[in-house]
Amino acid sequence: MGGRSARKRRSASSGSSLSAVSGLGLGVAMIWFSLLVLIPLAAVVVKASGGGWETFQDAVTNKQTLAALRLTVFTSLGVTALNMVMGTIIAWVLVRDRFPGKAILDLVIDIPFALPTIVAGLVLLSLYGPGSPVGVHASNTRVAVFLAIAFVTLPFVVRTVQPVLEEMETDVEDAAASLGASRFTTFRRVVLPTLVPAIFAGAALSFARGISEYGSLVLLSGNLPYRTEVTSVRMLSYLEGGDTASAAAVATILLVVALLAIVTLDVIQRRVARRG
Repeated sequence: MGGRSARKRRSASSGSSLSAVSGLGLGVAMIWFSLLVLIPLAAVVVKASGGGWETFQDAVTNKQTLAALRLTVFTSLGVTALNMVMGTIIAWVLVRDRFPGKAILDLVIDIPFALPTIVAGLVLLSLYGPGSPVGVHASNTRVAVFLAIAFVTLPFVVRTVQPVLEEMETDVEDAAASLGASRFTTFRRVVLPTLVPAIFAGAALSFARGISEYGSLVLLSGNLPYRTEVTSVRMLSYLEGGDTASAAAVATILLVVALLAIVTLDVIQRRVARRG
């Protein structure tokens, strides 16, 4: 009896402790993560707090900054919602369908990842700017902001959903169909619960990327105050004016918004997965 309890204590302690190699790896990982992420983020918050609460208050109550924040956040939300639908459809087509040019489409999806954002802005300006070959003149409008953010964030949902679809076995879908379930019911009850975590993970990445976009918007949106100016451009204006505290305050606000969005998406995807 005493021997069994001693073995249980030893196994429990060995299961919760790290080996020397694991401990070293964890330490190196945390140091690297701190240098790249935690320390810079903390520095931004400290810089913003150095100006006191008045800095945050001035940044939040400034009408031009508020307009930029509203445009950035709501446009990114709209683009994220669109990407969740279209990205899932594109991933489904790439995995489940066979058609000519599939390999080319699969390659083209990654172009927004590879292009420097300023080059993406030039591409969009040549397509939707003055003298547009498709007859769409969207430069210096809010439509341009939407198009630019949609362009740079499209691959996130596609590339998070695609591997999950590739690993999914179709046996369960076939069994559901043999039991009389419609395609919609099979997708809703069998496929979607498996895809939900990947869809929302891609959505979180898409939203975080959208609210931070700068390069592709500089040429296309025109950076018009109260109309097409986004938060990243507004922060640059603060920095050019030497007001680093206000720029850090706006960056901190964006950091909080991104964190809230990621937590909200995670909560929603867990509930949807359970109900599915």
